[in-house]
This record gives sequence, structure tokens and C-alpha cells, in this order.
Amino acid sequence: MEKKKILIIEDDQRLAENLVKGLSEKDFHTEVAFDGQIGLRFALSGKFDLILLDVNLPQMNGYEVCSKIREKDSQIPIIMLTALGETDDKIIGFEKGADDYIVKPFEYRELIARVNVFLKRAYAENENNANLLRIADLEINLESKMASRQGKHIDLTPKEFSLLEYLIRNKGKVVSKAEIAEKIWEGNNAENSLNVIEVYINFLRKKIDKDFEPKLIHTKTGMGYVLKDD
Repeated sequence: MEKKKILIIEDDQRLAENLVKGLSEKDFHTEVAFDGQIGLRFALSGKFDLILLDVNLPQMNGYEVCSKIREKDSQIPIIMLTALGETDDKIIGFEKGADDYIVKPFEYRELIARVNVFLKRAYAENENNANLLRIADLEINLESKMASRQGKHIDLTPKEFSLLEYLIRNKGKVVSKAEIAEKIWEGNNAENSLNVIEVYINFLRKKIDKDFEPKLIHTKTGMGYVLKDD
């Protein structure tokens, strides 16, 4: 199994080294940033599974770092480490998007236990989300073959579902009729398929766009169709 990657954003070099040592012994891969700006850049790289974040950091404090991470990534677990143990300090951390708050000094066994809890939770959420595709307020479930928009169930035929799935997987990209014919209609009777695609696009528009805003299916004249929410 691939090692989980943990980012440590901590300006206390001795504590950072101890964290690296303790986490490495539990088979985690770690990287360290010693100030908030560098830590934020590392965090937004998308290569970490969990972040340990100090509050009192040079360049940019931990609350600001946490808030900026959350603007880009709502999923990655963030555990704040700080000597500020007052209730108000914790509330600020949670309001900025932290998942947990550990007051220094702390027991390493407790830290490891909390890290494991959040990594397991994140893994379970990723597994649950693996079968869901979304754009704006439209969602399709690949396992149940169900679609909904604004929480309202939308009945789709198997071919409509396949077409919608292909559009969502390519959201923001213009896909031509020829490409859709090859992928969804498997290139059978190409000329006839191109006409059928227009019909099915209209079917989808009536079901997922007619009664909703914003409109998601857009025609690019002479090029094809694009699914986008702007």
C-alpha cells in the first residue's frame, strides 16, 4: 500500500523534526514547511493526504493558511497544532476550516490516533464519492444509474444516461457529434448516429435544463456540445 503523505507546516524546527521522526516510524511520508507562505504553496500542490498546521507562523499565520487551503480544497483533513488552547482560539480554527485542534504540548500517541481517524474518514469519503459525478447542482450516480438536479430525481433512459455521463466526464470541453457517435453509439451507421445525437441532446435538455438554472448543455455551432455551468 502506498504511504500516506503528510504535510507539516511548523516553524519550530525541533518540533518539526520530532514530528517527522514520529510519523516516519508509523510509516507515513512527510514533508515540512517552516513558514505559512511556503506551507500554503505545498498544500495546494495536491500531493498530500493530511496537513498538520501550526497557528503562529512567519509570513502567514495558520488561520489564514487554513482559510486559503479551504478555498481550493474542501476535502483534505487539516489538524491544527498550537499552544493557544482557549475556546475562542479553537472556534477561530474551526471557522477557518480546521477538522481538529491539538494543543501543545501533546502526546504523540494521541496525535497518531487522530491522524489515523481522519485518514480513514477521508478514504471512506473518497470511496463513497468515487461513483458520483457532478457539475453545478447536477449529480449522477454511476452505480445506481440515477441522476438528480437540485435534489430532484431525473428519469433517464440507459442511452441518455450514457450520453450525460460522457458529457460530465468531459465537462468544459467541446465534444463533437463524431466523437459522441464513436464513444456512445460505437460508430454504428455514423450518419444516422449524428442525427440521433441531436435528438438525444434535446431529450437531455428538456430533462436537465428546461426547468433549471443555469443551463448546462451548450451548443458550439459547427463544433459540437459542451457541458458547463457558466
